[in-house]
Amino acid sequence: MKRFWENAAAGAEEGGFSVRLDGRPVRLPEGTRLVRPTAALAAAVAAEWQAAGGARGGEMSWADVPLTRLAGTTQVRIAPDPEPVVLELSRWAGSDLLCYRAETPSSLAERQQREWQPVLDWAATRYGAALVVTAGVMPVAQPPEALAALAGAVARQPVADLAALGVLVPALGSLVLGLAVVEGRLTPGQAWNLATLDERFEAEQWGCDPEAEQGRAAVAGEVALAARFLALSRP
Repeated sequence: MKRFWENAAAGAEEGGFSVRLDGRPVRLPEGTRLVRPTAALAAAVAAEWQAAGGARGGEMSWADVPLTRLAGTTQVRIAPDPEPVVLELSRWAGSDLLCYRAETPSSLAERQQREWQPVLDWAATRYGAALVVTAGVMPVAQPPEALAALAGAVARQPVADLAALGVLVPALGSLVLGLAVVEGRLTPGQAWNLATLDERFEAEQWGCDPEAEQGRAAVAGEVALAARFLALSRP
């Protein structure tokens, strides 16, 4: 769409903080007025809209305002009924990346054990969720009590954290890594390193593939976005 405003600014109002475009409130595609609980997030959203399209008359899209999209998802989709998102995220525990190890070469398997196992051990201690590890790609059934424990951990997350997990978990391929980020066990960069361990190992052995590098960069961008949203959403 074309940019129709000159200035975007955040301000306090009843129920939180909103963003206004030349005095008119930002509305989500559903028509809902965007209101978030922290001044920091509202200011960052306003900065997105100030940059979008460059100047009045310029072209912009929702891709230019990723924090706005996450904030809108939190407000419209998650806050009224978190359960569908909780269920969707919890399903990732059944096929968590960290549980699938290489059979060969042994150097990769050893590296996975060394770098991935401590995070699984943390999940077992933190949530009582001891996941089973297997070699190869054939699915392994996880203990029902471990799956239930992780589902409970997801259900206890605040709505903004659920929104961040909705980006982190698919990007990383791991519910455990996503929870480790929102709980502060791992930095976003550490989680990205663990999620891309296999690909980076292959690059070390065979050289860099531009398409694979582009994919890893996209994952890094998603992780960084979720982490920024998480930080801005917390008081």
